[in-house]
Amino acid sequence: MQPGQWGGHAIEMTADRVIKRFPAVERGRAVCEWRALTLLHAHAPGLAPRPWEADLEAAEPTVVMSRLAGVPLRGAALDRERTDALARAVTRIHTAVPSDIVREVPVREGHLGALIVRVRRWGVTVRPQATGVVRQAMDAGLAWLARSGADVRTTGEVPAVFGAGDGNLANYLWDGVRVQVVDFEESGRSDRAFELAEIIEHVSSWVEHPLDVSAFLGHFDLTPAETVRLRECRRLLALVWLFLLTRDAATRPRNPAGTAERQAERLLDRLL
Repeated sequence: MQPGQWGGHAIEMTADRVIKRFPAVERGRAVCEWRALTLLHAHAPGLAPRPWEADLEAAEPTVVMSRLAGVPLRGAALDRERTDALARAVTRIHTAVPSDIVREVPVREGHLGALIVRVRRWGVTVRPQATGVVRQAMDAGLAWLARSGADVRTTGEVPAVFGAGDGNLANYLWDGVRVQVVDFEESGRSDRAFELAEIIEHVSSWVEHPLDVSAFLGHFDLTPAETVRLRECRRLLALVWLFLLTRDAATRPRNPAGTAERQAERLLDRLL
């Protein structure tokens, strides 16, 4: 098949393989993808594609993996069976890689500190163009962030886990029995609360067929520190998504009309 474009990289698919070719400027994403595939194959075989080969030093870094069967959860009715299977897959990602190995893995892209820097920049560049409930929610979110102290808090009270790095339900494939996971370009060391918040607050978890958040979270025995962090991460990610959806609507809409306004209401609810 001819390669198609996903983000900045090209993908080719055969009957049994997927070949990702990254531009040189995204070499780090290729490294993350290969590291995740090899770690999960070693510690959670069958959860993710099998790593076949990689050339990470090429002009276009390449990662070759097995092709998984299954239907993306995004756009599907998320019944209890699928929700339970999603939770089992996420739990396996978080628990399979031994803690001593996780400590040596670099922090994943787009973690808390990086998102806060990004949001503050958007507050200067994107917020002035916003109006109505979107502007109201941006102002409330930025005010919460300024007083929350989230940017100076550490994750010392929450254990590090291996994080997939992307909450998009399109990356979770249902084969009728289990959920398997693809796309690890932003994977790395993270914590459970942040990773769960990223799935829950991702637009794919609510814009079409809403994820039953209570049923999903019921699979995770969070500590008090993780529970507090989950709430704050959900607020931050809801704010991130408000900016993303506002920019999306102004350039190349990929979601239904009014999604940014719906997200604004979601954020205001999170801040109560």
